[in-house]
Amino acid sequence: MKTAYDVLKESGKLDKNVIAAQIDGTAVDLTTPVNDTTEVKPLTFEDQEGKNVFWHTSAHILADAVKRLYPEFKLMIGPAIENGFFYDIETDRGITTEMLQALEAEMKKIVKENLKEERFELTREEAINLMKERNESHKVDLIARIPEGETISFYKQGDFIDLCRGPHLFSTGAVKAIRLTQASALFLEGGENAQFQRIYGISFPKKAELDDYFVRLEEARKRDHNKIGRELELFTTVDYIGQGLPILLPKGARIIQLLQRFVEDEEQRRGYLLTKTPFLAKKDLYKISGHWDHYRDSMFILGDETKDKEVFALRPMTCPFQFQTYLVAERSYRDLPMRLNETSTLFRNESSGEMHGLIRVRQFTISEGHIACRPDQVEEEFRGCLDLIHYFLNTLGLENDVTYRFSKWDEKKKEKYVGSAEEWNAVQTLMKGILDRLGVKYVEAEGEAAFYGPKLDIQTRNVYGKEDTLITVQIDFLLASRFGMEYTDADGKKKNPYVIHRTSIGCYERTLALLIEKYAGAFPLWLAPEQVRVLPVSALYQDYALAVAKKLEEAGIRVAADTRNEKIGYKIRQAEMQKTPYMLIVGEKETGSNTVSVRARKEGDLGAVSVDEFLAKALQEIATRKK
Repeated sequence: MKTAYDVLKESGKLDKNVIAAQIDGTAVDLTTPVNDTTEVKPLTFEDQEGKNVFWHTSAHILADAVKRLYPEFKLMIGPAIENGFFYDIETDRGITTEMLQALEAEMKKIVKENLKEERFELTREEAINLMKERNESHKVDLIARIPEGETISFYKQGDFIDLCRGPHLFSTGAVKAIRLTQASALFLEGGENAQFQRIYGISFPKKAELDDYFVRLEEARKRDHNKIGRELELFTTVDYIGQGLPILLPKGARIIQLLQRFVEDEEQRRGYLLTKTPFLAKKDLYKISGHWDHYRDSMFILGDETKDKEVFALRPMTCPFQFQTYLVAERSYRDLPMRLNETSTLFRNESSGEMHGLIRVRQFTISEGHIACRPDQVEEEFRGCLDLIHYFLNTLGLENDVTYRFSKWDEKKKEKYVGSAEEWNAVQTLMKGILDRLGVKYVEAEGEAAFYGPKLDIQTRNVYGKEDTLITVQIDFLLASRFGMEYTDADGKKKNPYVIHRTSIGCYERTLALLIEKYAGAFPLWLAPEQVRVLPVSALYQDYALAVAKKLEEAGIRVAADTRNEKIGYKIRQAEMQKTPYMLIVGEKETGSNTVSVRARKEGDLGAVSVDEFLAKALQEIATRKK
């Protein structure tokens, strides 16, 4: 029988860069049997699926090295991740730097051995016996959790065998460059008497790609918002307050305030009505919306259902609260669309392993909005949402840093959603048509929809390449009915509106993190927490410096005067380290002529100008939100 390798070779699609194959959208081994009518596509390291195959094989190489050097360690799981791979192991000791170096050296030996990856299947009993013989208790547990009727497969490379569904590279020799990056302790439920370690690594088909990765990683570390945000005193975290609960310091809070005012003013200009709703509600509200049944694990619950008469939960989103604004009066088709917006503080019980600076937190603030509209208004309102989003992205300089994902339901997991297959297919067809007519270039993702409707996710990546959702626009065809939201149509009949759920700038904390990384902390003038610093060259000119600062402050400029008894060079360096956009240096000449010597963060010395001239230039730059 032919294999995927044979088909690709016969079709001329096989070259040295092909590392796996794809059949019906699923990655498979090159050795996978196929028939003459099977359509086979090549996968290379340039494809995300190809990277997953490459890094998953690398994880097996790591596990092989672990068992060669430390046979007493027990293996757990070892998947490919967004940037590389890891393997979890049970061990009675921590992983030292010396151990990492030894493991990496052993992995390179395994690569040189060019061991063939061989797949085989076993019955459940055979699989359990094999893993018991090899003293791999965690693999026995994994086998026990495989549903009845599913194939139980293994991969063998040399003497090493691991439980795995695959796919894999043809052999270990395809991995030309590999490095272990770190090891960290894991704390698993029920693991009080054992220590677990997670070992991370990265690998590439070429050494040059590995070298380039670490160059980019070093540059990413320089722009990491966790590093810069703390250095510039924008935010901090405190262990005894809790993970995922950052403290916005005065400078960071000022930037968030500027963004919120900008967003709320623009939304008001576009016909949105502002609401302010509670941070928590009784479980009754979430039962109506469906969050209690479909989102409860991600919510913070206050109270015990078995003991307390009333159980509350902190809100994970604002929609069921804002719906009450619609419900306070009878609505006609002439009242629609109704656009509601709110700067909403939300709470989601993210797992501790997902926390990362300001990008993923447990309490956050979002530019939330809901539009109740008639079916004939959906496309126009959707277009308006995208226009608003693009305006904000362009103003912030993020327009080229996002991608678009059409998130659909997974028909195989209907229990995750509300509504029928017919309703889902109809609204997804509607949304796809809107996206296509608007010319949105998107990828489709099954299983990423909200439980009540499909959505357009606007995706972004941090400096390390980790992808997150920045902004969403969702078409909801169900919740209006659940809450009894109706309007009287032109024909006199009662109907349920569609609801578009949307954010316009997304989560403010996440947006701040992305802006820190985008500008390496050097914010545009309109967003800078300190826009100008006035620097007298000596104590003789402090009064003039303070007078200049007062005039700028009265005009709305965020300004500080550095009157410390320090040399002017030191003051300039301090202002530059704080990434202040403009420094105004004043001495004898400037005091006598009512001027300032301007030093710009980007251009350096700009010469002397009058205070009024500088003020006019700065105000114009702020008014136009110059990037």
